[in-house]
Amino acid sequence: MVTLMLVTAFSSPQCAYNDGGDAADQGLYTEAISHYDKAIQLKPNYAKAYVNRGITYGELGQYQRAIEDFDKAIQLDPNRPLAYHNRGITYGELGQYQRAIEDFDKAIRLDPNEAMAYVGRSLTYDMLGEDAKAAADKAKACSLGDWVCD
Repeated sequence: MVTLMLVTAFSSPQCAYNDGGDAADQGLYTEAISHYDKAIQLKPNYAKAYVNRGITYGELGQYQRAIEDFDKAIQLDPNRPLAYHNRGITYGELGQYQRAIEDFDKAIRLDPNEAMAYVGRSLTYDMLGEDAKAAADKAKACSLGDWVCD
């Protein structure tokens, strides 16, 4: 019985997810993706694992795969602001600034106190030359978290 519990614990979706986060934190992105794959295999509706795998694909410059994972996370949990925020970042990397802004807008609607969504939108407005909007979003981000403005 103890052996079964240990095997189950070490092959749990949460354990694989945590291992993915640890690997990503060390810059071991391919290894992280393998762990997130395992988490998703064990729990196919694990939206959080899709988000983190998408972030990891983004770190590898695999933007289309990242977007696919963010899309899946949103399909599974449409109220997850981090999925929209990170898809917005990815669209920005691809130069699809209007789509990026739409995703940052959605992330902000879902969580108006998330400073990083304002930062992302500010940077995107800056890329579009919309200085007043960029400044307003930067000011809002700073009001939500002093660390953003350091």
